[in-house]
Amino acid sequence: MITPGPTPLTNEAILSALREFQVAATFKQVQQIQQYIAILLKWNDKINLTAIRDPREILYRHFCESMYAAVAVPVEDGRLADVGSGGGFPGIPLKILRPELQVFLIESNIKKATFLAEVARDLELTDVRVLVNRFEEVAEDVAPLDFACSRALGDFSGFLGWAGSDVVGVKTTVLWIGTRDLEEVKKVAGWSWKDPIPVPQSLRRLLLVGTKNVPGDVGVTT
Repeated sequence: MITPGPTPLTNEAILSALREFQVAATFKQVQQIQQYIAILLKWNDKINLTAIRDPREILYRHFCESMYAAVAVPVEDGRLADVGSGGGFPGIPLKILRPELQVFLIESNIKKATFLAEVARDLELTDVRVLVNRFEEVAEDVAPLDFACSRALGDFSGFLGWAGSDVVGVKTTVLWIGTRDLEEVKKVAGWSWKDPIPVPQSLRRLLLVGTKNVPGDVGVTT
């Protein structure tokens, strides 16, 4: 077990950043964010979890942007899969903010999956399961899902085909994408999309929320 060292981010700095994203947090949740950042920075020296090294930028880019979905979508209770979880974003920050969520972290890289399990254990998060597998090979283990999320997967067609399958049964997909990816995602058949939600403090990043079409739908954006 890695014992996290101190993080330079104060409680007020974290709360102030979260407020910019319309997110409110308890003292315990702030402590969990501090602990998570410290663990992330230590592990990042050994395996590439994030290219971002500055704690404040990590807070804004990874934590605030992830947690913003809890209020913008909204993501509340239910079953959520974070596909291609990597360093645990958005799944673990959403779990911190919405502890009633049941979260599946799907990550095929064994070292990254080990990190995810370490974070969940050290932060004493319950109902978090790390699945060391490719998402295409995971179905019955996670179904049915209320939410399927991805921040950095890139394989939109494959992800949406998996999420929209009868076996997985996702109700809502949530994607963190750049503006240049918007048209590519909308070309994937079988989904209806809400208007893109601009991510605060960003000019090019969006939240895109989709639901699977039922027979007779044409997949238009609402």
